[in-house]
Amino acid sequence: MSTQPKARRLTLSDLGKRHQAGEKLVMLTCYDASFAALSEAAGVELLLVGDSLGNVVQGQDSTLPVTLQEMCYHTAAVRRGSERAMIVADMPFGASQISPEETFRNVVPLMAAGAQMVKIEGGREMAETVRFLTHRGVPVCGHIGLTPQSVHQLGGFHVQGKSEADAERLSEDALALEAAGAAMLVLEAMPATLGEAVTKRLHIPTIGIGAGVKTSGQVLVLYDMLDISPGKKPRFVKNFMAGAENVQAAVAAYVREVKSGIFPSVEFSY
Repeated sequence: MSTQPKARRLTLSDLGKRHQAGEKLVMLTCYDASFAALSEAAGVELLLVGDSLGNVVQGQDSTLPVTLQEMCYHTAAVRRGSERAMIVADMPFGASQISPEETFRNVVPLMAAGAQMVKIEGGREMAETVRFLTHRGVPVCGHIGLTPQSVHQLGGFHVQGKSEADAERLSEDALALEAAGAAMLVLEAMPATLGEAVTKRLHIPTIGIGAGVKTSGQVLVLYDMLDISPGKKPRFVKNFMAGAENVQAAVAAYVREVKSGIFPSVEFSY
């Protein structure tokens, strides 16, 4: 009989201590058990079960068709494949753009499937929902800047916060979400100077994706950084498979570059 102690899954407290110590946090999207095991073995701390699976797994042209049932399925698969990484699950379109009470009911199956935190897109308009969830024991990661679920309202996938007014709006959104109890905040597709400014104003960690190197950590879509996704990639995507011996080596290189502050360099920033 093995006496090997069971691995302990990372908690918000663990990540908070790393953040306070100035250590960069590493997040990567994940949709199945095999990549979950590989990613955490390479050092990834946060596995984001992203609704980006609509694009890279299902072949959709946006994240909007992804259902709550599908998110639960993929979350459960990632949970089974991992032992230590914290699991964050996206609330799909329509699951949180409703009343706080209905949002909570939609969160329940995601948490039961294995999520330790849910990610919700939107700024201060989502603060009431974030507050409702956190008061009921649900950790929440906010998401501002380019929010893919709002792609039609935004008029496409464009960099956000370029004007002074828009930058201030995003900063206020970030403060509102933190005040509502969000434990973490994804900043997507904004000038690096804004990513840095927002990070400095907050006490909670920020996870950048196209928001410069001065955020508290980074996230990329797994299929993008492995150069699997077809078509043109966003500017913030680096192909980590280039020169790597295998997939795990590519993910490990991503982890090293995020931890050391090498990635994203200027060429991968706005």
